[in-house]
Amino acid sequence: MNASVVYAFDAPPRFGSFADPIASENELVVQVSAAGLHPIVRALANGTHYGSTGKLPFIPGVDGVGRLESGVRVYFGASRSPFGSFAERTITVPGFYLPLPDGLDDVTAAGIANPGMSSWVALIQRAGFVAGEKVLILGATGTAGRLAVQIAKHLGAARVYAVARNAQALESLKKLGADAIISLDQDRSALLSALRREIADSGLDIILDYLWGSPAESVLEAIAQKGLQQKNARIRFVQIGESAGRSISLPAATLRSTALELVGSGFGSASITAIFQALADFLRFASDRQLEFSTRVVPLRDVETAWPNSEQGARVVFRP
Repeated sequence: MNASVVYAFDAPPRFGSFADPIASENELVVQVSAAGLHPIVRALANGTHYGSTGKLPFIPGVDGVGRLESGVRVYFGASRSPFGSFAERTITVPGFYLPLPDGLDDVTAAGIANPGMSSWVALIQRAGFVAGEKVLILGATGTAGRLAVQIAKHLGAARVYAVARNAQALESLKKLGADAIISLDQDRSALLSALRREIADSGLDIILDYLWGSPAESVLEAIAQKGLQQKNARIRFVQIGESAGRSISLPAATLRSTALELVGSGFGSASITAIFQALADFLRFASDRQLEFSTRVVPLRDVETAWPNSEQGARVVFRP
């Protein structure tokens, strides 16, 4: 079959032939129609993600949309290496797929499920979000961050703080539901003042962090400021992505002087069963509402050319 194949961790995948998947007991073959290029796909393909097996070659892609042999149209998670979703066919198992609502086309579903799930699971399952709470989104101008702003608002957040570097992109988030925007493109002192002022004035309950690194350190430092008066001292910091750095410096006093709860959201911190239950809810939600979300469709044969390009406001979706 035709597929995108990773032959080396330091090079883009190449389009070519790969052995057809043969389903074993309890497995199902999926005829793939669309698969999204998400940050986790890139990290697995270059060997830096904690889920990487380190074995080559393999087909990248963690999820997609397609049809089972029964003809049912599904969103699925690829279940067994070396078979990923960037191919004409792949393998999934019961519990790793969901029938798709009619209101979602293949390309939109393949592109939106992963980034939408990231904030949906983080808010509902990891943070225990309750309508009326205030949410700060760190890295709000990326695809997942823009969805997070909309999802938090639709779920009933009383206030959404959008924090990111691109000032023009930040400004556009106001129409998506952001009540306050804070630019990371300022010196640390000014950034800390802006964060502290917003938190002191309006309170903060949940942080969704897509960046880690220095931006996360700044937010944590702002929270730990002595004498800061908060309407609700309990703050749940949910770590989702690491596009700004893989590690941070965390002073012990930050944990002792605040009611901060620091948790992660991803495969391993939530069970596959819980993730797919949340995904079913999110896909129904997405089919019923007009979320602002853009995709860029690329033929799978062009994977090597498309791979290095940045997202540029639209999630790349490959079609076999």
